[in-house]
Amino acid sequence: MYSNGYIFRFAIIMVVIVAAILSGAAMVLKPFQERNATNEKMQTILEAAEVSATAENAQEQYSKYIATELVVDMEGNIIGQYQDGKMVSGEQRAFDVKLKEQLKNLQDFKNGKDVQVLLPIYIFDDGSRKLNIIPMQGKGLWGPIYGTIALEGDLNTVYGAVFSHKGETPGLGAEIATKDFQQQFKDKTIFDQNGNFVSVKVVKGGVANSNINPAHGVDAISGGTITSDGVTDMLKNTFELYVPYFDKQQ
Repeated sequence: MYSNGYIFRFAIIMVVIVAAILSGAAMVLKPFQERNATNEKMQTILEAAEVSATAENAQEQYSKYIATELVVDMEGNIIGQYQDGKMVSGEQRAFDVKLKEQLKNLQDFKNGKDVQVLLPIYIFDDGSRKLNIIPMQGKGLWGPIYGTIALEGDLNTVYGAVFSHKGETPGLGAEIATKDFQQQFKDKTIFDQNGNFVSVKVVKGGVANSNINPAHGVDAISGGTITSDGVTDMLKNTFELYVPYFDKQQ
């Protein structure tokens, strides 16, 4: 029989060894994880502009089509510009802006704190068209939902939309990640004919059965009301932040 002291020492040694192995594995895998996250983010941005990219060519495609990255503030001023692989002005690259942090900054700003909210924009240019691509994050039924919307040069008309989620219900809220749902947004507009901001609403029961102008609405997911409402709120809350920038560009 082993003494209690021996068992205790053995357990401590094993814990230290396992912890060292796990720590070493995490350090080795971290660059690969970061690269995968970067490629996935680039793929999503390009997908909003209807450009397909793989994990292998994502960075090449991104460099080819994303001419400029901008960071703007809530007054619509450009405070950061990244172009041709270097910072042209400012200190913050749009690609490095973390939406979760900016949502917290936005809440702090609304609570009266003196914080700056950074708003990223990706300028897509394939030689025939320029698009303004805007990332966003909102709340679904079971966790965060994400969107990436490409606006045409008029800063009004949706060219493409990509949505994803952390854990929405399969067959219900998770349908926001499907092409059928996303393609509804193409050619929708976020301003009305008088230039008033209206965003795009996901309509329960369908746009045809509502008083929503079809130019500003899409059909909600059957059985996914909370997630659909989350997409509506995410679009409105995010686009509204960019209106000062849109106005200045017009």
